[in-house]
Amino acid sequence: MTEIAVESGPRYRAFVSYSHKDAAFGRRLHRRLEAYRLPPRLIGRATPYGLVPARIAPIFRDLDELPAATDLSAEVREALHRSASLIVVCSPAAVASRWVSREVDLFRHLHPERPVLAAIVAGEPPDCFPAVLLSPRPDGTAAEPVAADFREKHDGAELALLKLIAGILGLGLDELVQRDAQRRARRVTAVTALSLAAVVVMGALTAFALNAQRDAERQRGEAEGLVEYMLTDLRDKLKGVGRLDVMTAVNQRALAYYSDQDLSHLPVDSLERRARMLHAMGEDDTTRGDYEAALDKFHEAERTTSALLAQTPNDPERIYDQAQSEYWIGFVDYQRDRFAAARPAMILYESLARHMVTLAPGRTKYRKELSYAEGNLCAISRQEGDQSGALKYCSSALSQMETAASQPDAGYRSAAAQWKLDSDLADAHADMGDAYKLHGDLVEATNERLDEQHILEHLLKADPRNKDLMDSWIVLQRALAKLEILKNNPGAAQPYFSKAIAASEKMVAFDPKNQQWALLRTAVQKDADELKRSQRQAHR
Repeated sequence: MTEIAVESGPRYRAFVSYSHKDAAFGRRLHRRLEAYRLPPRLIGRATPYGLVPARIAPIFRDLDELPAATDLSAEVREALHRSASLIVVCSPAAVASRWVSREVDLFRHLHPERPVLAAIVAGEPPDCFPAVLLSPRPDGTAAEPVAADFREKHDGAELALLKLIAGILGLGLDELVQRDAQRRARRVTAVTALSLAAVVVMGALTAFALNAQRDAERQRGEAEGLVEYMLTDLRDKLKGVGRLDVMTAVNQRALAYYSDQDLSHLPVDSLERRARMLHAMGEDDTTRGDYEAALDKFHEAERTTSALLAQTPNDPERIYDQAQSEYWIGFVDYQRDRFAAARPAMILYESLARHMVTLAPGRTKYRKELSYAEGNLCAISRQEGDQSGALKYCSSALSQMETAASQPDAGYRSAAAQWKLDSDLADAHADMGDAYKLHGDLVEATNERLDEQHILEHLLKADPRNKDLMDSWIVLQRALAKLEILKNNPGAAQPYFSKAIAASEKMVAFDPKNQQWALLRTAVQKDADELKRSQRQAHR
């Protein structure tokens, strides 16, 4: 074993050696040892280990994981050389740790005359002692470490701590316990006097505090009411006009509100609202193509929704919130063409949605969610070429959405709610058309797409500036054009492409930062150019 040439004399009162599985206890022990104040009557007393100090700091504790090397780091070896005593945190994990054994071995090699103390946190002695702790010292004498048992039914945390301090300083335990008890008695007396005075003060402050609490709750209610508006009505309006930049600013303002809150003290509805806000911000990130930023937000939201669901596992609203988190996580993989990776999240999303419908079959909100979930599995099946899976999932999704649109509950009977149901029904027809196309049934595929067109044109007539509807309409024109090409009617396809290109140009001009619109324009233009090339070749 190589010696270290360092400055002579102890620098540390003790070195705490522990397995990193016991790191939490090591941190607490280090903090308590350095914070302990010796009773005034003991300070300055001479002991075999020197004069008793007012405090026993500094104590060395390795703050970092040991490197993947074959020996102790230079910092640890130097600290062992400069320590007046060694405390070994004893547990089954310490027995299995080669680093603890090496630290004990090196300390005894360097300082055979200095005390080695055992702090038992788990296991039974002697099995919880590292073998090297019980091996004979270099001079051949038996090793009998002073043991402080921190377990609740043994010494307990307080007495065990005093045992260690007595061992470090060379004091008698009885005297230290007596002095500590006297000090605690004085402290209790002082605290009692202060408590009596505080009762009088608290009586005067209680009324003020209650008034302040009510005022704070009122202000929070007003603030969160505004956040709710930003996440629902205002967001829908901004999406409708395609203002992604304004939506981002709105989301950031909402997030700033929660950044100033102590999340551990927020009520459940506030935590739910924050999760929805993270979903919204992640959705905007995906629109910009920033998938890593989106995933960060979706995973942060999932941590909240899963924790709330664990508290009330059969609450449909908690299930709904968790379903949204699973959907968005899977959506990122889907957008990046990682369909196999997206499937597990989408299957879990569908399972959660089905559970909601089972718990509350009359709720339109939950039935819509089941339709969305099955539609997503249909889309993945199409991408993977699974014809039967696509037909099964898309047919079920369309059936669920038709039921929701034709029999909405009381919460979905407003004009705006019915508009959204009709829009979703149009999407379900689109998915069904794609499933038929994959299956080779071009007639049924066209019929489904024409059903979609009938709904979209009705909605656009009522709201011609809605960019979400226009985006769907452009995708529809492209799909109809491709179906005509597959049916060997290229002449019928060109007008669809022309209408789609003109509309997509207007969309991109409106918001050049919207990457999805730009990609759609490029895709439609590419398809139209390919059709023209094939027609020219056919006429040669």
